[in-house]
Amino acid sequence: MNNIQDKTNYERIEEAIGYIKEHFKDQPSLEEVAEKIHLSPFHFQRIFTEWAGVSPKKFLQYLTIDHAKKMLSAQATLFDTAIDSGLSGTSRLHDLFVKIEGMTPGEYKNGGEALSINYSFAETPFGNILVASTTKGICHIGFADNEEEGLIALQKAFPNATYRRMTDMIQQNALYIFTHDWSRLEEIKLHLKGTAFQIKVWETLLKIPVGSLTTYGNIAKELQQPTASRAVGTAVGDNPVAFLIPCHRVIRSSGEFGQYHWGSSRKTAIIGWEAAFTHKEN
Repeated sequence: MNNIQDKTNYERIEEAIGYIKEHFKDQPSLEEVAEKIHLSPFHFQRIFTEWAGVSPKKFLQYLTIDHAKKMLSAQATLFDTAIDSGLSGTSRLHDLFVKIEGMTPGEYKNGGEALSINYSFAETPFGNILVASTTKGICHIGFADNEEEGLIALQKAFPNATYRRMTDMIQQNALYIFTHDWSRLEEIKLHLKGTAFQIKVWETLLKIPVGSLTTYGNIAKELQQPTASRAVGTAVGDNPVAFLIPCHRVIRSSGEFGQYHWGSSRKTAIIGWEAAFTHKEN
């Protein structure tokens, strides 16, 4: 498939997921969902299975609240879950070693002055993204349905940096995560702008295995600050590196998936995609 067709299929699947999520309790049939996105059941089944790796029926099961609650109930703590997943081999993201090198106070204060940032756009299974890097590592990844708006968001984070549209090796290494090539993850380094608390939260997010979910409260407990759920939620929402730092794996204690900076439907799609991947690996 070419990039244009991939994007079209993603938009169709995104619309289908939105409908399934809204009408989950009705257990919509293949024909019903296909009709809503103006495709024949056969064509919908084919592109959905090709995109997600499982049938629409199985994908629907992955997106249920019951599924999310079962995953949560299997977790004692984030640490125990990560260890168990690592030993089972079902999640290699736990083995990812990402060196988070925080910016100096001077860099943080002056908005990235003297930083040179390369950036580029790329297609993923979940839409277009902007990925940006310094000489030290990835400083930003964000879904960018509109490239101009995506660049504005990057420049807002580093208003005094100099920018060059160029793909470099740091960016390429980071993009392997979207092709299931987990073997290159140890090559990825991050160069993040954040407070000490934000950095701790983002480090904790990196311990959540692929296909697993946790809550804001569990992260607060992991940080030994059990009353800081709201502050954790704010730090999660401020995550500057979409997907690679998996803030999409954090849901509400009720089992609801909750909001996502880059769209709740996209969050649901990513969770299902990862669940399908770990299911196939098992």
